[in-house]
Amino acid sequence: MSTARSGLFGKVEFTVLLAALIVAGGLWGFVELMELARDSAPHGFDTEILLALRTPGDLATPIGPHWLKEAMRDLTSLGSAAVLIYITAAVIIYLLVARKTLAAFFVLVAIAGGQALNSLLKLGIDRPRPEVVPHLAHVSTLSFPSGHAMMSAVTYLTLGALLAQTVPDRATKIYVLSVAVLTTFIVGVSRLYLGVHWPSDVLAGWCAGAAWAMLFWLVARWARRTQAASLKPM
Repeated sequence: MSTARSGLFGKVEFTVLLAALIVAGGLWGFVELMELARDSAPHGFDTEILLALRTPGDLATPIGPHWLKEAMRDLTSLGSAAVLIYITAAVIIYLLVARKTLAAFFVLVAIAGGQALNSLLKLGIDRPRPEVVPHLAHVSTLSFPSGHAMMSAVTYLTLGALLAQTVPDRATKIYVLSVAVLTTFIVGVSRLYLGVHWPSDVLAGWCAGAAWAMLFWLVARWARRTQAASLKPM
């Protein structure tokens, strides 16, 4: 019995430690990228990556087969406000119907708070969009951090972590979290392919979004355990 408890305790503590490391690493990475974004001239790697994704001699044409551009436009919509609001609303309504009020509250606060934070960061950094290559999608907001990258990380990682807690086996948990990470990655890459963000914008969005999602996961985990402890008979 004591061995089983020790193993479970070690597993839980490792999960918490990993989440805490993601929060710390995300914050550190964001601060470093923020300093880069405040430079008057773009960093070399920002420009080189955007140019590498375009056809030499014709910067209006992205590399790859002709259908890839439309595919990237479709995939980038996975990080759009309309899609994320729809997914978030559907999940929150489900949680309320299932009488999981605390989980619904944390999902709402995590995602709405992430959106508010992203807007404040954009205004605070005030970085213009890249003009190295023509944009292949309409944009109207500031560039740093990437809203699509950050909100994809906030939304999909928050929901992935929530869903992973409801499945019984490790393989399914890994699959759920992998899909969340992959979707976040694809959205960020699509912003680079379409030429609407500097690579450092996307990296900063991933860092901030992952840190925010894991921070709320830690808070939600603590709240659930506190609530469960309070309901135990004396």
